[in-house]
Amino acid sequence: MTTKRILILAGRGRYEDPWHDHAATSHVVAGIIGDLGEVEVRGLFRDALDDLDSVDLLVVNSGSGRRDPGFDGSDDDWLAFHARLAGWARAGGAVLGLHQAANTFYDAPDWSAVLGGRWVPGESMHPPIGQARFELAQGHPVTEGLDAVEAFDERYCRLQVAPATRILGTTPDDDGAEQSILWVNDAHGGRSVYSALGHDARSYASAGHQQLLRRSASWLLA
Repeated sequence: MTTKRILILAGRGRYEDPWHDHAATSHVVAGIIGDLGEVEVRGLFRDALDDLDSVDLLVVNSGSGRRDPGFDGSDDDWLAFHARLAGWARAGGAVLGLHQAANTFYDAPDWSAVLGGRWVPGESMHPPIGQARFELAQGHPVTEGLDAVEAFDERYCRLQVAPATRILGTTPDDDGAEQSILWVNDAHGGRSVYSALGHDARSYASAGHQQLLRRSASWLLA
């Protein structure tokens, strides 16, 4: 059997911020799913996808940060990176977006369609981080048999979710309204899973979160 290749993109530069340690969480994720294939953690440079055709699963663990042309290039310099990612995903690629993946690649017009949703600046938000419960729907391999995940994490709220996505997980906001935090998407031509969990390593210490992460990666690699 051919070993599956898993590439984890860790945010840096224009795709990181002071509140998320993407390098640390990327390596934690690598440890959790490491037996599912050959896993590599790679910083988010413009050449990070040059060998994307050999990748079976792309894990995006990045956010939004300093857009400084003198540091890591202009929006135009990143066009080829985003075109490559979108083309690969639409041609059947498998993408797992974690936490801030809904809040990254604002310079990429196709990213929200690939992921199946988006954090909307000025509208999306999260209450203070803390112990939280994330309810899971049944009837899909990612969540079948898992009722809920409890983890120390942020509860992302008011995300913009594409109509064609299948929502598999929710969490209540402070007013009790259910917010979509886990979904699958194949409307773009490939398969994507997005999980809003994963602010820091404390979230990944949850056994339930680890199981959900492995289920998501396994389904995407199938």
